[in-house]
Amino acid sequence: MRYVFLLAALLAPAQDRPGRFFREDWKETPAELPITQAHVANPDLILSLHGPGKAGIKKSNHEKPADDPFYVWSGECKGNWAVSLRHKNAQVDLTGQAKIRWRTKQAGFREARIILKLADGTWLVSDQSDPASVDWRVREFNLAEIRWRKLDIEQVIEGDWVAKPDLSRVEEIGWTDLMVGGRSIACTRLDWIEVDGRPVKRPAR
Repeated sequence: MRYVFLLAALLAPAQDRPGRFFREDWKETPAELPITQAHVANPDLILSLHGPGKAGIKKSNHEKPADDPFYVWSGECKGNWAVSLRHKNAQVDLTGQAKIRWRTKQAGFREARIILKLADGTWLVSDQSDPASVDWRVREFNLAEIRWRKLDIEQVIEGDWVAKPDLSRVEEIGWTDLMVGGRSIACTRLDWIEVDGRPVKRPAR
């Protein structure tokens, strides 16, 4: 009996882990500026673009190298920009062991950061970020370890720190580097994004 209790204690954290809420990979279609809803592969997701530089957010791809992914690129953004995704049917609880992971490649001083829209309309941007790399790289974020600042979503500029924001009902999830694009030598690229969290029924309006 003692071993049964021990096994249950070991399995409890794994059983408490939230499952996959969504993943987005983008459709394998020709490059286009700007990116639109037509490029979203997941039929449950709604794309939104933000900031004065949003018209420069591009769905990109190159014939060479042969394994070049279909990705979102900020290199032509003339001002600060952000991208977010909203699930059509649910909000998401990002408390506890919730995670976000993505495959990105930044250049220059650009560092990709998570943005969230809470149920009350507040936008947040993460202190943790994904800096430049010479090749594509997968990064996983534990949401419980992140500190957050308010985000002015119209200008995509960070504000004051937010102490203990309520992440139990998150409406939109996305990313930004809080900077203008600088072509290939100063930009953010995102291949795919995954979110692990618990779906929450959206309140009736």
